[in-house]
Amino acid sequence: GVDGLAEDWDTVVGADAGRYDEFRRRAWFPGDLQRRTSRGATSAEFIRGNFRGRTLHDVVYVSANAWFAKLRDDLDSEVHEFVLVERDAADGLTSRPETVTDRALEAAKSFPNKRLIVHYMQPHQPYLGSTADGLAFGSTLGETVRRNDLSAAEVRRLYRENLDLALSAVDRLLDSIDGKTVISADHGEALGERERPLPVRFYGHMDGLYMPELVTVPWHVCEHDNRRRIVAEAPAARDDDIDLDAVERNLRDLGYVV
Repeated sequence: GVDGLAEDWDTVVGADAGRYDEFRRRAWFPGDLQRRTSRGATSAEFIRGNFRGRTLHDVVYVSANAWFAKLRDDLDSEVHEFVLVERDAADGLTSRPETVTDRALEAAKSFPNKRLIVHYMQPHQPYLGSTADGLAFGSTLGETVRRNDLSAAEVRRLYRENLDLALSAVDRLLDSIDGKTVISADHGEALGERERPLPVRFYGHMDGLYMPELVTVPWHVCEHDNRRRIVAEAPAARDDDIDLDAVERNLRDLGYVV
């Protein structure tokens, strides 16, 4: 898979579970859209595949996904600053995309000479669009499908609404920061494709299952004028105020094995 951290960018945006084909259909941003292969079919695989053994003192990582916080002691990796976005949607299961943009803009102002990674939880479930009202969410997408007896078409509509919410929040981010920005994803999502060799529909994503729908992600290079002057600086002190017990509970609620 692509080594995204070695690519040329000032800001890279990650849409969690963002499929290439759905991004191509829904996104309206100017620039050059390419497809890439991710280094993982889940967020944990992606984090391990991209961050392990790296010193990234030129990077500030703003994330609504808690896997970096969970794994960073095992990664032998350090960024200049890691910001875990508060979970303010779906009864504390996820973060609103607007909140992620707010925290990213605060980070861009506080660290104007750093590269910025901004990791949105959408379009990953739980879904926040109008069609999702009244849904009983399970810990995995497959469980949500079973609980609500959803059809493949209904799941795709829910997914697209969540993706649209993320893209609208990204649009505001693009309007407010300078430098070269790339929009990508950590991994994709199965939305009812049949998992070979068994003739069954699969929803979601899992470690070790490298279906094209799970590892083919967008790499959208947006138009840019001014580049940021990037300076690598060791963090003054490591921020250890993240509640790892709460992080683990949240990851389990989202269906991850921790």
